[in-house]
Amino acid sequence: MEKVMQVVVRGAEICFVHDDDLAQAMAGLGRTTTARASHVEPSGQDWKADLSPVGGPVLGPFARRDEALTAEVEWLTANNTPKPIKA
Repeated sequence: MEKVMQVVVRGAEICFVHDDDLAQAMAGLGRTTTARASHVEPSGQDWKADLSPVGGPVLGPFARRDEALTAEVEWLTANNTPKPIKA
């Protein structure tokens, strides 16, 4: 199965949803910083994807963690992998 990744270039910054292989390839391009874009956490019997670190919504509830993770990646991709807001 082919894996498709979205890479967003903003000036000198390259942003993407973390993937070990892609992160290793990008590390050779210069200094790297990893920042959390969301929190996928249990909420009682369900799961939620909290995208507040990038100014996004809370998605869910989802019955399964993998559903929350998929929704998280879909939202980040649809919104051009936004950069986390600094506190």
